Amino acid sequence: MSALLGHVPSPTDLHGVRWLRSSYSTGANNCVETARPASGPCEGLLAVRDSKDPAGPALLFSPESWADFTAAVHRI
Repeated sequence: MSALLGHVPSPTDLHGVRWLRSSYSTGANNCVETARPASGPCEGLLAVRDSKDPAGPALLFSPESWADFTAAVHRI
């Protein structure tokens, strides 16, 4: 399975996205944030970034690959 579809060098390249954190996250900035670009070349993919480095790179996943990943984490 090739889950990782690519990366965006800077999340600022994802114009107009709304980054979300899990409701289980604390205020300690030790989590990931996700966004769903609604237009452009990343439309339909899921962007994931490190909350400690919001200006850093974001990884792009297909919704199916992200669902498979989170399901696997829940099984651990």
